Amino acid sequence: MGTKKMITGLLILVFAVAQPAPAWAGAAKIVLDAGHGGSDPGAVGVNGLYEKTVNFDVVNRVKAILEGRGYEVALTRDSDIYLSLAQRVAITNSLAPDLFVSVHANAHTNPSINGSLVLYYDKDYPQADYPPSDAMAALTPESKRLAQLVQDAMVKSAGTVDRGLVPSAVYVARMGSVPSILVETAFLSNAGDAANLADADFRQKLAAGIAVGIEAYKPLEKPGAFADVSLSHWANEAILKLKNKGILEGEAGKYYPERALTRAEFVTMLERQFSLPEPAAAGGTTPGNATVTGSTYGGGSGGSQGTSAAAVKFKDLPASHWAYAVMQKAASTGILSGYEDGTIRPDKPLTRGEAAALIDRVIWPGSSQKATATVFKDVPLSLWSAASINRLKDKGIVEGATATTFAPERSMTRAEMAALLSRLIR
Repeated sequence: MGTKKMITGLLILVFAVAQPAPAWAGAAKIVLDAGHGGSDPGAVGVNGLYEKTVNFDVVNRVKAILEGRGYEVALTRDSDIYLSLAQRVAITNSLAPDLFVSVHANAHTNPSINGSLVLYYDKDYPQADYPPSDAMAALTPESKRLAQLVQDAMVKSAGTVDRGLVPSAVYVARMGSVPSILVETAFLSNAGDAANLADADFRQKLAAGIAVGIEAYKPLEKPGAFADVSLSHWANEAILKLKNKGILEGEAGKYYPERALTRAEFVTMLERQFSLPEPAAAGGTTPGNATVTGSTYGGGSGGSQGTSAAAVKFKDLPASHWAYAVMQKAASTGILSGYEDGTIRPDKPLTRGEAAALIDRVIWPGSSQKATATVFKDVPLSLWSAASINRLKDKGIVEGATATTFAPERSMTRAEMAALLSRLIR
């Protein structure tokens, strides 16, 4: 890859606006049921709006929201067809979902009544003529919790009157085998509600609220990146992101996130993510200069300054070292420096300041820009890595150890490395 091509690609990676990504998919399948359909229009609004039309539209909006967030969603009907109540339950049972939500619009003989409510089966309010399945009787607490979460979120999102929860023996809520509810979005018999239900923006708000309630009841299970990286670990998503892209690896199923990162590990990650530039042919001139002044990086003013790949030799980097090729490549192109004693210290911890300098060299090779302002109180303008730290901070690529300090001499952990590199990936 040529230098110009590499720079362009990197800048696109760094500065492109990231698109929202779906949540990590877990074992969460939702069945949505659009009430009525086909020859059964349901309630007819005071404005002539059919309930089946409203139900189908809202259900598809909920489906789109949930699928965009990583859920698996199935519909009992995906067109304007008639299904019996028993068919709806049978379809749901065959799909073995985590929960079932039926969407309806309401009607009442009193046209002044408006608002939203949710029905669920409650074993404490049995009806002798309408017995539930054994599963639904036992699931009363779960169905009630789902109903409350959906009701609360829907009312908040759509701004409707809160009519609360209603224990009910409605067929689809009492004959299934998973937590089940029936949502009554608003009243088609009320002029205000009917006008709202005819409005696409209002139906979107209803859908958004229903989706939020479902998510609150059944959050997606985000997988841990490694056995020793818990779901709650601050860098779990960054580590998983890089693992899935093949940029980092673990050891026997573990990652050791708090372990200090070595120079060889970091250069390997850079190579996997960016494909470092190839060294010049023997006898040519390498881009940049491998020497860096400063006690942390380079051991003083000396360093390896090979003029070709063949000229770069380090006494602590034998050809048998696992990272020999990539370390040689980085040194030959001026990205990585050696020390005055002829070593490159591949297995020594990398500092946060060094990491910033390496990233800076990959993205802006050959930059001679100096630091002109102090961003962190422990990064004076005289620090050899100050320009790199400040530039990457300004671009949102690195963060401080605290609000006012960077800790440039502190070893970078493997977790910190993952967070840093993940910011450079779309």
